[in-house]
Amino acid sequence: MKWLQKIKRHMRRPKKQSRAFSSLTFTQQQLTVPSFPPSPQNLKTLRSNGQLTKALIEMATLGLEMRFEEYDTLLNACVNQRTLRGGQRVHAHMIKTCYRPPVYLRTRLIVFYNKCECLSDARNVFDEMRERNVVSWTAMISAYSQKAHSFEALNLFIRMLRSDTEPNEFTFATVLTSCAGTFGFELGKQIHSLIIKSNFESHIYVGSSLLDMYAKAGRIHEARGVFECLPERDVVSCTAIISGYAQLGLDEEAIELFRKLQVEGMISNYVTYASVLTALSGLAALGHGKQVHSHVLRFEIPSYVVLQNSLIDMYSKCGSLTYSRRVFDNMSERTVISWNAMLVGYSKHGMGREVVELFNLMREENKVKPDSVTYLAVLSGCSHGGMEDRGLEVFHEMVDCKDGFEPEIEHYGCVVDMLGRAGRVGEALEFIKKMPFEPTAAILGSLLGACRVHSNVDIGEFVGQRLMEIEPENAGNYVILSNLYASAGRWEDVTRVRELMKEKAVTKDPGRSWIELDQILHTFHASDRSHPMREELSAKVKQLSVKFKEAGYVPDMSCVLYDVDEEQKEKVLLGHSEKLALTFGLIGTPEGAPIRVIKNLRICVDCHNFAKFVSKVYGRKVSLRDKNRFHHIVEGTCSCGDYW
Repeated sequence: MKWLQKIKRHMRRPKKQSRAFSSLTFTQQQLTVPSFPPSPQNLKTLRSNGQLTKALIEMATLGLEMRFEEYDTLLNACVNQRTLRGGQRVHAHMIKTCYRPPVYLRTRLIVFYNKCECLSDARNVFDEMRERNVVSWTAMISAYSQKAHSFEALNLFIRMLRSDTEPNEFTFATVLTSCAGTFGFELGKQIHSLIIKSNFESHIYVGSSLLDMYAKAGRIHEARGVFECLPERDVVSCTAIISGYAQLGLDEEAIELFRKLQVEGMISNYVTYASVLTALSGLAALGHGKQVHSHVLRFEIPSYVVLQNSLIDMYSKCGSLTYSRRVFDNMSERTVISWNAMLVGYSKHGMGREVVELFNLMREENKVKPDSVTYLAVLSGCSHGGMEDRGLEVFHEMVDCKDGFEPEIEHYGCVVDMLGRAGRVGEALEFIKKMPFEPTAAILGSLLGACRVHSNVDIGEFVGQRLMEIEPENAGNYVILSNLYASAGRWEDVTRVRELMKEKAVTKDPGRSWIELDQILHTFHASDRSHPMREELSAKVKQLSVKFKEAGYVPDMSCVLYDVDEEQKEKVLLGHSEKLALTFGLIGTPEGAPIRVIKNLRICVDCHNFAKFVSKVYGRKVSLRDKNRFHHIVEGTCSCGDYW
C-alpha cells in the first residue's frame, strides 16, 4: 500500500480544481466517447495518435478490463515522452485494480522511473519484485551506471551473480562502465575473466566497454589488445580506443591509429572527430586541425556542442584565437563547457581584458551559470593579464557565494599567483597563511617563482625549503632556489643546493619541442641527434648564437644544472629542444612567416631570451606554448612580460 499512498500524494489536487477537471472530463465524454463501453483497441489508437492524456482517461474508464497489452502500450508512451505523472497514473491503476504485472511490465516501470530521474522509485519497484530475470537486473544496474552511482551498480551486479542469474552481453557492457577507480578497476579485471569464461569477449558491445575501461584506467596497452582481438569493429569501439590514447596524452599514437582506421574504411562520427581534435590540440597541429574542421563541414557532420567545444579548444591551443571565437560566436547553443573553453583560451594567451569581457557577457546573457572552472579561467586570466584588482574582486564575489559555491584550493592558488606577479610577494605569503587549506606544492611553487622574478630572497628561501620537504624530487624547485641565491651573490648556497640535488639524485624530465611544417610534425629532444637535418641545425644554432650576441644576447648559464665549465654549459644550452625547433622554423619557413613551437615542459629562461632575439633580429612573430601558457613574441617583446 505504500506505493498507492505515495502516488496519491503526488497526484492530489485541491477540491475546487478537482471538480473543474471532473466537469471538463464529463463534457469531453459527451462529445467524444460513444455510448457503448470503451475498448482496448480505442486506447491503442489514441496512444498511436499522440493523445496520451485521452488514453489515460480511457484507462480509468476501462477499470478492471485493462490487461497486459494496454498497460504496455501506455507505459511505453510514458517512457518515450518521459511523462512522470502519466506513468505514475498507470502504476497507480495497477495497484488500485490489484493487477499483478509480470516481470516484463515491472522492468518497464524501472526503466520509466529511471528515465524520469526517479532513481529511488525505480529501486523500490525492483526491490518489490518477487521474480526477476536478467533484463530486470540489467535495467537496475544500468540505471545506477547512468547516474554514476558506481558502488551501487557493482554491488547489485554481485547480488545478481549470487542469485544464480546469468549475465548477458548487455549486463557486462553496462556494469563495465562503473569499473572506475582502484576498487572498480580491480573488480573490472575479475569481470573480464568472467566475460572470457562466458564467451562474450568478442561481442562488440562488451569489447567496446572493456577497452574503454582499460583506457580510462591508463592501461592503454591492455585496451589496444582488446581492440585488436575484436572480430568486427564499429565506430563506437574505434572511437573509444582513439579517445583512450588522446585522453592519456598519447596524441601522436591517437592520430596514427585514426589514419590507419580510416584507410581500413572506418566511418567516423562527431565523437570520433572530437577525440581526434583533442589529440591535435595536444600536438598544436593547426594544419591538421583545419583539415579535420573542413572535413566536418564538407561531409555535414552534425554540429553537436561537444564537437564545437573541441574545435574551440583545438584552435585556442594552436594559437588561433580568432578561429576559436568564430566557432564560439556561431554556436546556436552553448554549455558551460563552451564558455569555459573560450575563457581558458583567452587566459592561456594572457588576454585578461578579453577574459573579463567574455565573463561579463556570460553573466549578462544569464543562460548558463558559471562553475568552478569558469572562475579558475577568469582568475588565471586576470593574473596573466596584469589585472590583479579585478581578479581580487572576482575572488571576493566567490567568497560571498554570489554564484552559489565557495572557492576551492585551486582558486586560492590563482590569487597567490596573481599577487606574486604583481610584486606583492609579502601579501601573497600572508594570504597563504590565512587560507582555510594547507598550501599545495603548486601554490608554494608559484610563490617561489615570484620571489625569483622580484628578487625576494628571504621569502624565497623560506618557501624553497618548504618545497624541498614536500616534493624533494622536483628539479624545478632546486633550480629556481639556486638561481635566486645566484642573483643575490650567495654562491655558497648555490653550491649547497646543487650538491643537494646530486645527493638526492634529482633529475629533470626530458624536454621535447615540436613544430609543424607543411602538415608534418617535427619533434626535437635536447641535443637531438635523430633528426635528418641534425648537422645543419647544429651548425645553424651556433651561427644564430654568435649573431644574437652581437645584438645583445647573453646566454643564461644558470639554466644548466651540470657542474661543468662555462664553455660546456653554453654547448648544453645550444642543444635545448626549443632552440632546435626555432632554428628549424627559421630554415623551413618563408621570410617573415610566423613560427609556432610547442614545449612539453616550462620553457627555460635562456630559450625564452633566444626566441625574443629570433623575433627581433629576423622580424618574425614567434608563438611558444609551454605547459603553463602561450608566449606571443613580436619585435622582441613577449606577451608574458617575462613572467611565467
